[in-house]
Amino acid sequence: MAETAPSTTLRTELGATLQLAAPLALANLLQMLVYAIDVIFVARLGEQALAASSLSISLFGLMMWSLSGLTGACAPLIAAELGRRSHAVREVRRSVRMALWLAAGAGAGAMIIAANGETIMLLAGQDPVVAARAGGFLAVLLWATVPMLFSNVLRTFVSALGRPFFATAIAGLAILVNSLGNWILVFGNLGAPPLGLEGSALASVITAVATTSAYLLAIRADRRLRRYRILGRWWRAEWQRLREMLRIGTPIMLTILAEAGLFSGAAFLMGLIGEAELAGHTVALQVAALAFQIPFGIGQAATIRVGYFYGACDRAGIGRAGRSAYILSLAFMVLTASAMLLAPQQILSLYVDPMAPANAEMAGFALQYIIVAAAFQLFDGTQAVAAGALRGLQDTRVPMGMALFGYWIPGIGTSVLLGFGTPLGGLGVWIGLAAGLIAVASLLTWRWMCRAKLGLLPG
Repeated sequence: MAETAPSTTLRTELGATLQLAAPLALANLLQMLVYAIDVIFVARLGEQALAASSLSISLFGLMMWSLSGLTGACAPLIAAELGRRSHAVREVRRSVRMALWLAAGAGAGAMIIAANGETIMLLAGQDPVVAARAGGFLAVLLWATVPMLFSNVLRTFVSALGRPFFATAIAGLAILVNSLGNWILVFGNLGAPPLGLEGSALASVITAVATTSAYLLAIRADRRLRRYRILGRWWRAEWQRLREMLRIGTPIMLTILAEAGLFSGAAFLMGLIGEAELAGHTVALQVAALAFQIPFGIGQAATIRVGYFYGACDRAGIGRAGRSAYILSLAFMVLTASAMLLAPQQILSLYVDPMAPANAEMAGFALQYIIVAAAFQLFDGTQAVAAGALRGLQDTRVPMGMALFGYWIPGIGTSVLLGFGTPLGGLGVWIGLAAGLIAVASLLTWRWMCRAKLGLLPG
């Protein structure tokens, strides 16, 4: 990454972006599988345990996702430093150090919230028995918070330094550790006591610690990464760098919360419409979320590539980096949208049996929603890449405002209007999701296209 020439052709840049994005996207997909393993094991404990686990993961996952955006602000800073000077050892180390500080501080705050999980569930009107079990689950899971955030920072570091394959390999390792941990701790295999739901949480903690340890070992084993000595003088504060990270990262965190609010709000609306609609929504959303991991990885790569050229003050390079990310995302999302349109029933059968009489109503709704998901695939990928490219320019505050507006006014607004004011019902809610994504994608793309006029480029 750092050794790339400041100026590249579009063909070269496409190759560089793909080389960076492919392992990141695969790591994202593998990470989803890590979460799916927990569900597979907990589901065997019964509906109550699964409900408690689902509620806990919803809260915990939202915190982790948003705080990963906050600490991930080190990506454009590291990339810009490498663009300015290919061997910016001290500057990169400062950014990583302050990102780890931020991960520790933000993680401590998230742990306090998780420690009050039962109270939060009760305030949300959940069943007291389920709330108590969720509280016990979170009381164990909270210890995974800081290691998970540390892993996110270290993943950003190795990716920016041109070693994204470490992220893929370590995500694969996490699957093995989590599977083994659940098998041993949930059901008491190999002589361990059967811990049930809390055993699954403990397996997640062990997986988080193992993941962080694997990153540290990989960094130590790699000669190029090792020379940055990222833990050197870890106690030394760099307040200016920390303020920069908060300036860039806080809007990213709020943007993530806005998008999560759109989809969480949609689930709530679906629950008001009907159980079959909610079940269909859940399955269709899993399909869309799986497809989204690819453009999400491309967006992560765009942040690093654009940030590199931003630091090098290479305006043409910035344009090629953004264009390459757009092209790759568009190509992939056309494929996934086509698959959803041409074979929705086959895709649905990966999750449930659509031919089973008990699933007939739910499958019917899910198939409708998958068709809408196909329609907004292009816009979902576009907003991910546009947001990533703008983060490479260290531009996050105005994009945050655009996301808040797009997701909550056209998005939730259209969902409520069509879902409850017309006979469309659940289909109307999904049209609202599409409207929100279209609005955000359009606004962010406009800002990217007008980057020079808006003064976003380096002098």
